Amino acid sequence: MSDQNLDDEHRHLIDPGTGKIVLWTREGGIDGTTPVDLDDLDLLVIRPLPSYVWYQDMADFIDLVSDDRASRRLVHAISGRGAFRRFKIELNEECPHLLQPWYDFRDTRAARRAVEWLLDESLIGSAAADRFFAEHPDPPLP
Repeated sequence: MSDQNLDDEHRHLIDPGTGKIVLWTREGGIDGTTPVDLDDLDLLVIRPLPSYVWYQDMADFIDLVSDDRASRRLVHAISGRGAFRRFKIELNEECPHLLQPWYDFRDTRAARRAVEWLLDESLIGSAAADRFFAEHPDPPLP
């Protein structure tokens, strides 16, 4: 499927030569004023990940939490529609001791995915990716 068939009004793109990230909009192209077709650019589209990937991070986090009460509450929070909102509320109101561990866990997972993408797109080598992964394991949880 061509990127033109997507409904999105904007995309983040990366220049493989420089690593510079730019914002493309349907109305303003990459300079903010000149519309340009994505297919005419020698830039890689950075596609957002589907929500199920981020949902799985919440589920993995819950599985690793040693506080049984908090774990039960969080499992309930992510059941059904509105899971992301309820998870956030539950952490803030009932499990504030897990907020920083959650942020650390979520950010580490996101960074690891970004490095995987860079490797898949041949923007970094496997040695650099392996080094990053070794230095950034999932953080320990309480």
